[in-house]
Amino acid sequence: MQVIIKDAFERHGAVWGKSLEEIGPAVEAGARLLLAAAQAGQTVFTCGNGGSAADALHLAGEFTGRYKKDRRPLAAIALGANLSHLTATANDYSYEDVFSREIKALGREGEVLVAFTTHGGSKNVLKALTAARAKQMRTIVLTGTKGKYLTAQADIVVAVPSEETARIQEIHELVYHIWCEFIDANLDS
Repeated sequence: MQVIIKDAFERHGAVWGKSLEEIGPAVEAGARLLLAAAQAGQTVFTCGNGGSAADALHLAGEFTGRYKKDRRPLAAIALGANLSHLTATANDYSYEDVFSREIKALGREGEVLVAFTTHGGSKNVLKALTAARAKQMRTIVLTGTKGKYLTAQADIVVAVPSEETARIQEIHELVYHIWCEFIDANLDS
């Protein structure tokens, strides 16, 4: 057991160190984009699958609730959280359409989509990005090494330098907590 624990901490530390060096500018750009959306009263949409769906819900919850500072709630919607929409769309169309149909229905020009895909290949996330771009929304992707290619599909790509899903998700959580801290520090209540 001690070997497993030590190895996991060492892998986390290695990814943390590389991330600190490599993704700082993208993290800052994402923070500034999200602050601008919050200041303008625009909605931030989030999406992801599996553990990334939990991250999408977590980020939306930090916006609509609060992070540390007692501030006004910020408009945020976690796509796929409406179980009736999710199951009906997956059944009537396909699972690839579950996020994009919500973006087509709810997204507005200038609003923001934050998409989580650790490997960069989630078809439903990619379709959501396409739908958001068609609506002239701004887009941020949180991904891993394999998702670096998404720079052509998104305004900002935060690509954690790892291919290990758990390590990528750990850094994603740190990134969106940094964003929340930045917003708390710079948003007038």
